[in-house]
Formats: sequence, structure tokens, C-alpha cells
Amino acid sequence: MASQNLRVVGLSERKACDRRSFVAAILGFVGAGVWLGGSQQVSARSGSALGESAGRAPGKPSPQFIKLVEFDGSGKREGIVTTEKVLKTEAEWKQILTPEQFEVTRRKGTERAFTGQYWNLHEKGIFRCVCCGNALFNSETKFNSGTGWPSFWEPIAKQNVLVESDLSYGMKRTEVQCAKCDAHLGHLFDDGPPPTHLRYCINSAALKFVKSP
Repeated sequence: MASQNLRVVGLSERKACDRRSFVAAILGFVGAGVWLGGSQQVSARSGSALGESAGRAPGKPSPQFIKLVEFDGSGKREGIVTTEKVLKTEAEWKQILTPEQFEVTRRKGTERAFTGQYWNLHEKGIFRCVCCGNALFNSETKFNSGTGWPSFWEPIAKQNVLVESDLSYGMKRTEVQCAKCDAHLGHLFDDGPPPTHLRYCINSAALKFVKSP
């Protein structure tokens, strides 16, 4: 009789153990699900926070930073600064530019010779980009090229302009751009006066003249 009781007790213990194992397994699965769900939510929140910290709307290009030489209102050099490149859509440029300015600076157009505002200007000051205000040329380097476009033998600072190859219209030329906003300014030729023997042939529509005080 004692041995039978022992067998019954042993069987009961095994059943209880099995029930406990089953319950523990279920609780384990539930806990794992809660943990995974929580980790996914944390990950999503972290990703959202990362996007917010970047300060960018979806699809908006990442900011680009460049080094330029800054000049004050009187044309005095203030030093090299790190600034963000100006990036706008065509629609945004059209809101701040005249049709001629937009055609020249954003579509790489060319104004007719002897029609621009500055080709025959002889006042002292600096010429800034009409799109972003970046300082481009000083009146001290302006000369009469006889071409009908404002011409300069040197930019106000090399960092403030870009030059690249232009193969449009079946010609091989060197395009001049604003380093801050990529505006088309004109073209560069090697028939200028000393000391550089260069001619930066620039559209008036791409420039904004600021007279020296």
C-alpha cells in the first residue's frame, strides 16, 4: 500500500511539474512578445528623434557647408567663414528673382551685350550675387573690355567663385558660378589685362552692386 501511495504521489508531482513548465513557457512567450514590441517602439522613437534632431523634412537634401571669404558693407575683408550652401527649388528662385535674373542665373542664359545695368558702371564698390548676396567682384578689378558685359580681371576672393568646363552650343568654355548658391554668372577667358591676363565676363543680371560709402 505504501508503494502504491508513493507511485501516486510521484505521478501527481510529475503532472504538477508539467503544468508549471507549460505555464512558464506561455509566460515566457508573452514576455518575449512584450519585450520585442517595446524594443521596436523604442527603436521607432529613437529613429524619429534622430530625424527630428537632424532638422530636415522628408526628401529635403542634406545641408552642405562651404568656406567663403566674408566682406562687410564697405567691402572690407572680414575673414574666412564656414556657411551653409543656399539650395532652393526653381519655384523658390522664381519668387525672389526677376524673369531675366532667373533665366540668367538658374537657366544659364546670357543677356544681350551693352544692355546690362553694369557694363559701363565706373563707381567704386563691390558686386554681390543677386541670388544670395555672396561677394563676387570688386570695382577695383573691373575694366573696359569692349564686349558690352561687366568684365573683371580677378574675383574678390577665389573661394567665392567656382569655375567648371562648359561644352554647350558646340563650344569649349569655362563657366563661372557663385560658390554659395551655384548661380550662373558668366564665363572666364584668357584675354584679359595684367596682372592675371584673365577676363571674367559676367552678366549684369547676375550681380547686385553695393556702392562704397
